[in-house]
Amino acid sequence: MRAQNILLDQFSFITTLKSCARVLAFWTGFGVHSIVIQFGFDLFINVRNTLLHFFGVCGRIEDAHQLFDDFPKERDSVSWNTLMGGYLHVSQHAVVLILFRQLCRDGSGVGVTTMLSALSAVTDLDNLLGGESLHGQCIKIGFCLDLNVVTALIAMYGKTGYINLGRRVFDEVHIKDIVLWNCLMDGYAKSGLLEESLALLQLMKLGRVKPNSSTLAGLLSACAASGALAAGECVHDYVKEQQLVLDAVLGTVLVDMYSKCGLLGKAIDIFDRMETKDVKSWTAMILGYGFHGQAKNAITLFYRMEEEGFWPNEVTCLAVLSACSHRGLVTEGMDCFERMIRKYGLTPKLEHYGCMIDLLGRGGLLEEAHRLIKSLPIEGDATAWRALLAACRVYGNVDLGKLSTDTYAIAGRMSDQTSVVEAKEGNIVRETEWSPIGMKEAGCSSIELINKGPEQSWELGNANKDHTIGVPYGTSCA
Repeated sequence: MRAQNILLDQFSFITTLKSCARVLAFWTGFGVHSIVIQFGFDLFINVRNTLLHFFGVCGRIEDAHQLFDDFPKERDSVSWNTLMGGYLHVSQHAVVLILFRQLCRDGSGVGVTTMLSALSAVTDLDNLLGGESLHGQCIKIGFCLDLNVVTALIAMYGKTGYINLGRRVFDEVHIKDIVLWNCLMDGYAKSGLLEESLALLQLMKLGRVKPNSSTLAGLLSACAASGALAAGECVHDYVKEQQLVLDAVLGTVLVDMYSKCGLLGKAIDIFDRMETKDVKSWTAMILGYGFHGQAKNAITLFYRMEEEGFWPNEVTCLAVLSACSHRGLVTEGMDCFERMIRKYGLTPKLEHYGCMIDLLGRGGLLEEAHRLIKSLPIEGDATAWRALLAACRVYGNVDLGKLSTDTYAIAGRMSDQTSVVEAKEGNIVRETEWSPIGMKEAGCSSIELINKGPEQSWELGNANKDHTIGVPYGTSCA
């Protein structure tokens, strides 16, 4: 348009700047900004607001605030909301509240969008007092009739640990949408109140409210995290009763829940019956195999994932590496690590390097593990040296063990290195009972059991009896 001398107007700049913001093309947008100033279009409030949005989305919040301060006096509510949204984007929540108070002092009108930004800020800051103050302001202004504001209030009370107050807000709403139900159910689940979540599910059923995948995703995730198998199975029964589609969201959380609760067979069955899958679905199933020590099945599924055209991410590769590490599959783990870098162009993080060092150490390839540590972006990472130190102890490599101990101590994780390790007769002998993960007791996995009768006869709710419950990690359970 400029090359053909077509006259530009404010909407030409607005559309172009929005496109730059959408693809985070900062330098292109910066160039457009200079043309805006050159032709005097910065006098238009909607062009300025679009520039504010562009700088905020691109993370240049200082530039955005400077532009805001240079505004003429006729700032509108969009200007304030856009700047507050920019600070939310860069997680400077305290500044959002400062802007909100300044907006109120200036006598400018507080709209729904403004209130939602302020509520989001106090939620992320776990500021219950500030949230209650905003709640009172919502009542005064009349915003409690807006479902978006009500949903934000419930989320705020749930995050700050007062979901019972969120329930009061919920009960005061006469016409509820599915998002509101989902928000309260998720709040109960994240607060560990699974029974209340299940009761809410029954209320939805009685009220003929049709659930969706998001309704149950948070609840099933909470069941997985706490090992609440019975509650998870109740939700699954509800899914079947309501004939909900096993899509990528719902299927993935069910796979994750059953895997973590010890029922790998059910997880596999759900995975095979899922109508749609995404990379998270494949990753959840690979993790499930890894949890149950079936590293070869995890690797096979990884290759099948590739064959079906799904592109793994960093979490997928970490799941495979972790499975290989626990089963000592050195060749397979090294192949996965190489594919991650060369085929998929992913940059390994410290967690990936940690798995590889642990894998090489378990396989007795201590020098290879040492060379890998030396190539780390952060050479002094204590976790990596800790893994190598554990392997040196197992294989009796005194020299490398002493080096690992010294470096680990420099990382600031050992208070007195001289009292921990000493060389004696070709073995590493500990003067104190120290483990590679610190002075801690062995961890345990716990899965909820089902009470089968008054005789207090407890058993896992599964026909497959090869799962072990409450056994320390690393213990053989043949």
